[in-house]
Amino acid sequence: MREIIFDTETTGLDAREDRIIELGCIELVNRFPTGNTFHHYINPEGRMINAEAEAVHGISAAQLVGKPTFSEIADLFLTFIDGAKLIAHNAGFDMGFINAEFARLGHSAVGSERVIDTLALARRKHPMGPNSLDALCRRYGIDNSHRTKHGALLDSELLAEVYVELIGGKQAALGLDGGLSQAGRRGGTEVELTIAMRPIPLASRLTEAERDAHKRLVESLGEKALWAKLAGGNSEAAE
Repeated sequence: MREIIFDTETTGLDAREDRIIELGCIELVNRFPTGNTFHHYINPEGRMINAEAEAVHGISAAQLVGKPTFSEIADLFLTFIDGAKLIAHNAGFDMGFINAEFARLGHSAVGSERVIDTLALARRKHPMGPNSLDALCRRYGIDNSHRTKHGALLDSELLAEVYVELIGGKQAALGLDGGLSQAGRRGGTEVELTIAMRPIPLASRLTEAERDAHKRLVESLGEKALWAKLAGGNSEAAE
């Protein structure tokens, strides 16, 4: 299963007029980061950055001079997200901007069926809140001390960790239900990890004669001597 955690930074709050100026994405396969990312600062094509917005993300107009426009990175972005679920915190805001940018280029909108909103997940799981990204990082013990300003790629990295916790933690992501093949990429190379639960307890595999022999051995050695034997003869380990 392939999912894309993403975040945007914008010139303001109105998707009809304001523009995306930063787009950051993290790829997950079977709920694990693969190391593949998509990140661009984007020239807003003359749209001024609202002062309140700049105070949040710290991106100035001067920093965006010479950066690509959304039209120049749109096809790369579409390729990166192709076939994946899209996950964002307060996803309606980010998707509003992304679909507005696509509409300007004549692209079809991304359908809501492809989008998961982690804010909605958090509100269901923690109805008393708070459920901001910072608050969820504190709740789940995720280090966000380096987050002094909002940033699309950094926020996506943090949200990837929060998302796994929201769906039940790392064990739920592993899905240990008898066996699992985990696929991903590391250093550009496909890797596969197969995790399997032991189907039959070892003790139940012993024959009746083997169990009797083991019982006699334990009785002859005594409990303390047995622990010493298992510990490699270390008498301290047996105490």
